[in-house]
Amino acid sequence: MIYRVTHSTQYLYSTPVALCRNEACLLPRETPRQKCLSSKLQIEPESSDLRERTDFWGNRVTHFAIQNPHKKLQVTAISDVETSPADPNLLLAGNQLAWETMRQRLARERNPEALDALPCRHDSPFIKQSPQLEEYARPSFSPDRPLADAVSDLMQRIYRDFTYDPGVTTIATPLSEVMETRRGVCQDFAHLGIGCLRAMGLAARYVSGYLETLPPPGKERLVGADASHAWFSVYAADAGWIDFDPTNNQIAAEQHITVAWGRDFSDVSPLRGVALGGGKPRMVVSVDVARVPVTMGQFQSQST
Repeated sequence: MIYRVTHSTQYLYSTPVALCRNEACLLPRETPRQKCLSSKLQIEPESSDLRERTDFWGNRVTHFAIQNPHKKLQVTAISDVETSPADPNLLLAGNQLAWETMRQRLARERNPEALDALPCRHDSPFIKQSPQLEEYARPSFSPDRPLADAVSDLMQRIYRDFTYDPGVTTIATPLSEVMETRRGVCQDFAHLGIGCLRAMGLAARYVSGYLETLPPPGKERLVGADASHAWFSVYAADAGWIDFDPTNNQIAAEQHITVAWGRDFSDVSPLRGVALGGGKPRMVVSVDVARVPVTMGQFQSQST
């Protein structure tokens, strides 16, 4: 499957901004089941000091500055991404060891993969371990239960117990409040799953990206009406990382498009920066995820 993802963010300022410096994490990364065929970042007004780097997690991060007065900033990322279905044997591979065995291996192994996973076992800016998280997680982690089976059960419980409700939380809403109200959005549910897994001694990371949404039967697809998405991934040793989407109660599939991953949202914020002036800005975000129909010849030319 090939998708074109267009993610546009506008900042409308009440007073002029004299200068600003920003960091964008909007260009998709390569993964075992995903290839970024093309990507570009369009910035208005024209930027200076534009450069891209790879961060600690392997994400693509773009730095840019605008040194002329402006009352509007628009950043648009346009990417063509080829995705493939998840390996049908992934869950089977993730069930080759019990969750306690995985916890023990994380504590003692020092191979590169295990060392890379270690930061995802501990507290991060938006996810702090607590007795409440462990208490909620515990029913899914019975003794000797296979790892992927236990995490699947946790995902299903989050989907069943929590209501998707845009507007009741912000990215700064603490997990304790989300657990109390049992309401939130995909970022909250990803953070919740990660917090539960870490409370059980496992390594889990936050994945940001997009999910293709199809219109109801008989309705036209609304351009720009999609949204960014988030889910979590658990480290499963030889099976690698397995992605779980608690908002939709499913393993990440061909329709899941990965942009970046890290310990939590703070590592993969789509756009952040500092500005001199601006008053009280208003932000407008538009996301469009569309399938790209291509012939075999076009596909080959884009892939080379």
